[in-house]
Amino acid sequence: MANRLLDTWHRLQRWPAGDWLFSRAVCFKAPYFATIAPRITRLEPGRCEARIRHRRKVTNHIGTVHAIALCNLAELVAGVMTDASLPGSMRWIPRGMTVEYLKKANGPMHAVATPDVPLVEASEGYDLPVGVVVRDRDGEAVFRARIAMWVSPRPARQG
Repeated sequence: MANRLLDTWHRLQRWPAGDWLFSRAVCFKAPYFATIAPRITRLEPGRCEARIRHRRKVTNHIGTVHAIALCNLAELVAGVMTDASLPGSMRWIPRGMTVEYLKKANGPMHAVATPDVPLVEASEGYDLPVGVVVRDRDGEAVFRARIAMWVSPRPARQG
């Protein structure tokens, strides 16, 4: 079964700056993510990657990338990965997130989201834990998150 979000990603990859266009479209749909100006760089079933630059908008009082900017980045990649991995008959919503701040976050950040268990089409809802690791420019993990997604069938349309 085709996935509209994944189809849009593939269609925009044919254009120069297609990942930028896709990222802007995601931020238009979910405006709060625009506060971190993410660039989604890879999207496939079971994986989403994105980057943010280290700029004043995401910096805290000690000059590092702010903890909440890292949380926003984690929720973004987890949500986009989940959405791109599910058939159109399923929906999702985040239920909670646990995070670990491993070291000071300096420089550009690169996040990768992957599910802990396979995503499946189901007749009833289920928990889907999604792991996210954010690394700095040297490839060192600075942040880890586990996002609890609730996946369930879409209600049948009436009328």
